[in-house]
Amino acid sequence: MISRIITIDQSTSATKAMLFSEDCELLHRVNIEHQQFYPQIGWVEHDAEEIYKNTIEAIHCLLEQEEVNGKDISYSLAITNQRETVVVWNRHTGKSVYHAVVWQCQRGAAICKELKDKGYSELVQRKTGLLIDPYFSASGAKWILDNVENGRELAEKGDLLMGTIDSWLIWKLTEGRKHLTDYTNASRTMLFNIHTLVQLFVVYIIIFILGIIVLDTVFLNQTHRKLLYEVIPVYGSIRLFITSKFKKQ
Repeated sequence: MISRIITIDQSTSATKAMLFSEDCELLHRVNIEHQQFYPQIGWVEHDAEEIYKNTIEAIHCLLEQEEVNGKDISYSLAITNQRETVVVWNRHTGKSVYHAVVWQCQRGAAICKELKDKGYSELVQRKTGLLIDPYFSASGAKWILDNVENGRELAEKGDLLMGTIDSWLIWKLTEGRKHLTDYTNASRTMLFNIHTLVQLFVVYIIIFILGIIVLDTVFLNQTHRKLLYEVIPVYGSIRLFITSKFKKQ
């Protein structure tokens, strides 16, 4: 059986997909840019739906370049992502309730100032290892809950989920079966207690909408058929591994 590794780099400017042989030889590469939104000076947004569609398209473009000729191929998929960018979506519709707030966005500056003025700086740094700053996910998530119509009400009812881009892609790839992230992404949200590793430190954010934190090698679930034309198991988070026997006719 032939082994291949598909690597997805979901970055700030584009979704890049690369296909490697089992000897780590680069075979094919696809780059699909996504739109940048600047609704106000200092604000930066991405369309999370566009990012997901581009991820699927990039994988399919790689596979279309493969010369399989009826051979069985085992594929593994690895995902890395832009870290602090945050998405909030409806668990029932599967749609984001607002554009993703990008790590570059400064809309959370007033929220962060309020936290500092109330004396939270030392506590946040001690628990999360981070300085209070809109660079991290927490203030962007709070802004969404406070400014999207019925956002906080829906979150309190358990209808909304929140996550970094890895969590969003895993949830979409598993058709909503798994809402997960990993330590490395969680540590960039300003919500994660880096000492306990299993609890979230929360200021102004509803705790249950952030994904469960798992180790990179933990079995997650299965992707849906749109990805590799078969239902296949998913492993990991930031290093998300998907394996499948795939026969191209």
